Amino acid sequence: MMRRLFNRFFVVTSLFLSSFGLATAQEHTLDGQETHQEQKEKFNVGEMIMHHIRDDRGWEFAHGVTLPLPVILYTADRGLEVFSSSHLNHGEVYNNYKSEHGHLYRVNEAGEPLKDVKVYDFSITKNVASLMLSAILLILIFRSVASGYAKNKGKAPKGLQSFLEPIVMFVRDEIAKPNLGPQYEKYLPYLLTLFFFILINNLLGLLPGGANLTGNIAVTLVLAVITFFVVNLNGNKHYWAHLVKPTGVPVALLPIMIPVEIVGVFMKPFSLMVRLFANITAGHIIILSLISLIFIANNLGGSATGWGISLIVAPFTIFMNLIELLVAFLQAFIFTLLTSMYIGSAIEDHHEADHGIGYEGPEAH
Repeated sequence: MMRRLFNRFFVVTSLFLSSFGLATAQEHTLDGQETHQEQKEKFNVGEMIMHHIRDDRGWEFAHGVTLPLPVILYTADRGLEVFSSSHLNHGEVYNNYKSEHGHLYRVNEAGEPLKDVKVYDFSITKNVASLMLSAILLILIFRSVASGYAKNKGKAPKGLQSFLEPIVMFVRDEIAKPNLGPQYEKYLPYLLTLFFFILINNLLGLLPGGANLTGNIAVTLVLAVITFFVVNLNGNKHYWAHLVKPTGVPVALLPIMIPVEIVGVFMKPFSLMVRLFANITAGHIIILSLISLIFIANNLGGSATGWGISLIVAPFTIFMNLIELLVAFLQAFIFTLLTSMYIGSAIEDHHEADHGIGYEGPEAH
């Protein structure tokens, strides 16, 4: 039975791909151009997916339900200007401003951008609003937990405190202590902030209408850059000496290994940035692609076909959402774990521990 469902699923997918290729090949011909253009306007998979995973000036919770966000601009001749993003919907021009591909321009009467006018954009976009929301939630949650510890001092934790305490203990005992050693308390607040910030934004992104904040490479870049500075500003003499004279490397190989070690300093935050961005974005794209099959089948074979495909797609979508729920925790854990490892390698007194060379613990010394 399951095999038969898989076969039907792939048949429909193949039909869609072949139909899409045929429509693309005939798009520039005169015969049938209007028909194919009309079908393309009915449902565009790529446009739908990009609309949901990219940043926007309004926060769309459902089709037709959009929360306008403030547009904040500064120009030398006009100064500070604030207005609603609803004035810029559908490429409209408002107060001589127009939004094209996410960028705002001052335009002339003919609608052409004025290149000599520099527009500084400080607008609150969907990702910025989601960032503020997650920050407020984190502050409220942990203020509640802190007050719980103050009231229940010496007693068993209750409510939200009892739910979050095992997670905090896990980060401390399984991430910070093993990788940072005796200095773990200094970096534990940063690791906890990093873990819960990534986790709560991953979870918010799974909600209907949620923003794809941790799937935005600018956000993951900032997180990686902060980790880069924390690592390198706290690196001791052994860490910096290791870059120019790696332990156990013959002198003849130093011209090769030194550039490799220096590149590695920048590749570590780069890997953090790309890993989080790619995993979160890929999950959203897969789920949206599965949902798109329903509308594609509806366009190809009518509403009956769309309903039939939905019976197959729905279980897959639910399964992928459960996987994404696991990924939300896993990516927060991996980012925090690797960050603690990078910090630990920078503050470690005996760098031989990184390579397992001549390090048997403090009692051996």
